[in-house]
Amino acid sequence: MPTNTPSPSSNGHGGDRVADALLAHGVPSIFTLCGGHISPILSAAKARGIRIIDVRDEATAVFAADATARLTGLPGVAAVTAGPGISNTITALKNAQLAQSPVILIGGAAPTALQGRGALQDIDQRPLVAPHVKLFRKITRVRDLGPAVDEAFEVAQAGVPGPVFIECPVDLLYDEASIRQWYADAAGKGTSLGDRALRFYLNRHVKKMFDGSTNVIAPQVRPITPPRAPDASLKAALAALAKAERPLMVIGSQALVMSREATHLAEAVAKLGVPVYLSGMARGLLGRDHPLQMRHQRRNALREADCVLLAGVPCDFRLDYGKHVRRSATLIAANRSAKDARLNRKPDIAAIGDAGLFLQALAQAQPSSGTPNARLAGWIASLRARDLEREVEIDQQAQTAGEHVNPIALFRALEKEAGDNAVLVADGGDFVATASYVMHPRAPLTWLDPGAFGTLGVGSGFALGAALARPGSEVWIIFGDGACGYGLVEFDTFVRHGIPVIALVGNDAGWTQIAREQVKMLHDDVATVLARTNYHEVAAGFGAEGIMVKTMAEVPAALARARALAHSGKAVLVNVWLDKTEFREGSLSM
Repeated sequence: MPTNTPSPSSNGHGGDRVADALLAHGVPSIFTLCGGHISPILSAAKARGIRIIDVRDEATAVFAADATARLTGLPGVAAVTAGPGISNTITALKNAQLAQSPVILIGGAAPTALQGRGALQDIDQRPLVAPHVKLFRKITRVRDLGPAVDEAFEVAQAGVPGPVFIECPVDLLYDEASIRQWYADAAGKGTSLGDRALRFYLNRHVKKMFDGSTNVIAPQVRPITPPRAPDASLKAALAALAKAERPLMVIGSQALVMSREATHLAEAVAKLGVPVYLSGMARGLLGRDHPLQMRHQRRNALREADCVLLAGVPCDFRLDYGKHVRRSATLIAANRSAKDARLNRKPDIAAIGDAGLFLQALAQAQPSSGTPNARLAGWIASLRARDLEREVEIDQQAQTAGEHVNPIALFRALEKEAGDNAVLVADGGDFVATASYVMHPRAPLTWLDPGAFGTLGVGSGFALGAALARPGSEVWIIFGDGACGYGLVEFDTFVRHGIPVIALVGNDAGWTQIAREQVKMLHDDVATVLARTNYHEVAAGFGAEGIMVKTMAEVPAALARARALAHSGKAVLVNVWLDKTEFREGSLSM
């Protein structure tokens, strides 16, 4: 990771200023799809030792930056060209916004004097992008380029994290002499009144662009103070948990915003002694198996609990808009967002601040006398008994044999085979949801899913970001065959950049999560049928390794071979033909 602070200089071009600021903020890599509007930024960043990862779709670049941010706690950076380059990122930007992920997107733009006049790839980018970011910063002067990056890092991480966009017109990025010559040529040498007026306007415009640019402002790396819940909320929550007979916690992604605190957070959760369900980025927080972590029957547990602490979890569709928590229970909502803390259900105790720090503060303030585990032993035992009962049911369902591969049995096999340093990237519907029931993430920050937006197509970008954020880790993409289609081309990126990810494609030739309920309710499978496509051959065509699996007997050897290939530095795709199952009957969400 670059750590050297650059020495500001009036030499060079605008791209140097952006790169200097990125270097000062410790950015190790930029994800991009090239374009002339942003070439000076990429060239300058490369010259400073920042790794440039060029992908095949702009959305992938933002997804990769998103994953980097989630795993490191520092903003991930993507750079794309103007117009369609930026419009291609909108879904990924919105996903980052709803996942509260601090992403910085740097976008090119048409020359400042030609905007609105039909220049190449010129559109008004503000109305397109602004609704999906915390800040839209349009740069009009060279001297503002570096400070804009500083501001972006601060805004992206402050309060409720989220994406920031910096618009950098192309004529602010190339060297001053070239830009002045370009404007001089555009002004012409005519002597008519119109020619002279144009020359006056363009000369004044150039002067404004470069005014003050010789005084380069050194990058400013400002510490971000995380928001903390007030002491009154802490005391009230302590009292509520102390008197509860059946307390329960649900911890979500936002509690892991400060990813470097993950180990301390896990220790705090264990000390609190309250049974817990983990969701989103919190999966794996307590390791593969912990006596306090419950995995199944969450809805029933919430309805039985007399005190529920939601840490970084809003009452959205995943909690049936708050209906999963019974009305008589004391509801504690710890959240950086006051809006999310009160979404659909007003909590009895609102702890507005960082949810992870709030849990740590609760553990530290908990009286040393008495052991919560002993007091809650019966409650915990009942939840664990129900968990174990469900695990037995899953084991039984995994025994069902068919013509091809039982997806539950496949994940049981992957659970045994995947390394202790495995990072699991989830991209799909039915196949991925099945994985969430069966797979046990190994450690904190080893599970990546899109979040509340439910976006398909995150897999390749997330895996790319994860591989760079966690070098040496074993990165698995759990792909539904439908979702696989979005990012399959990025195997070209994996091969070119030596990123040895393993993709496991659950190929049941359909959009199964939709088809199951659609056929039942509408008696029509329209638009839900796919083919048993040879995805492994496509990956091989890009230079990766492809493995075909059609029967359960082939699974163990195929998974072992995939791991061995990845450890040797090769990207791999395992194409597994699945049998249809009814494991997730009635899973339609609204």
